[in-house]
Amino acid sequence: MTAPLIDPFARPIDYLRVSVTDRCDFRCVYCMSENMTFLPKKELLTLEELDRMCSTFVRLGVQKLRITGGEPLVRRDIMTFFRSMTRHIEAGDLRELTLTTNGSQLERFADDLFAAGVRRVNISLDTLDEKKFADVTRWGRLPQVMRGIDAAQRAGLRVKINAVALKGFNEEELFSITEWCASRDIDLTWIEVMPMGDIGNEDRIGQYWKLDDLRAQLAERYTITDLPERTGGPARYVRLEETGQKIGFITPLTHNFCESCNRVRLTCTGELFMCLGQEDNADLRSALRNHPASDAPLEEAIREAISRKPKGHDFDYSRQTVDGRVSRHMSHTGG
Repeated sequence: MTAPLIDPFARPIDYLRVSVTDRCDFRCVYCMSENMTFLPKKELLTLEELDRMCSTFVRLGVQKLRITGGEPLVRRDIMTFFRSMTRHIEAGDLRELTLTTNGSQLERFADDLFAAGVRRVNISLDTLDEKKFADVTRWGRLPQVMRGIDAAQRAGLRVKINAVALKGFNEEELFSITEWCASRDIDLTWIEVMPMGDIGNEDRIGQYWKLDDLRAQLAERYTITDLPERTGGPARYVRLEETGQKIGFITPLTHNFCESCNRVRLTCTGELFMCLGQEDNADLRSALRNHPASDAPLEEAIREAISRKPKGHDFDYSRQTVDGRVSRHMSHTGG
């Protein structure tokens, strides 16, 4: 029996986030530059290589697979990959196949995703105001995303909204977004803006809205009950008693969330990042491409990488400088 993946701090690694493309049909101001230079296609893992890579991780004990980008649904023929992963769900080796998306392509793909075994999707949505949505995404269209959310719910997909907390941008929408999610039976998670990537003139510190302050505002209107739920990930959850909905808080800056981290991130070029907030990575593409007849070198490369997983990240805004900043864009690592 294949030994599971255990990092140096005795944390089982059973969650893989996979970026299938660095391309996106939006240019969100905290994620990308407006004029991005994307990777040459030859550097990206093919769909067949993604299948082999993910299947190797599943064989090593990964039970949750989240597909990310860029925007994963803009990759050509991506449903071929989703359908190929269905076999691991049917065999009972993969507990969950899911994705994070901007919602722009869900109107086209929601039914196909459900048929492939996807049951939950995370949709990035920072505002319900059409003009502000166009501003923050640069290229995005809110009505298209709303149709995608409708299609996802009709298909039977459980929707969760991920909203990045941006000071001076969506502070005044805290309650309207909360109430809209409650009316649609949609869970909501707020995320502190993270110091990743050179995005030109965007001011990370100026954007930073501390989630302790956001929670305090919610407490002025709602009764908040802390929930014991833990997924091994960064979110901490509460229930708003008046609406019954679950709200998550991802606070990489105000409260380090690393002690129970169970995940690693694979880029679309086959780099494995053991921590979102560290530059250290492992080249798995070479192990994959140089040994087409055997997965043993790939398994060895994965285990060696996990042996270097750090205890935590170094994100820090406390001194009014963006300490712990990493140079790659979020779209490169995977959302």
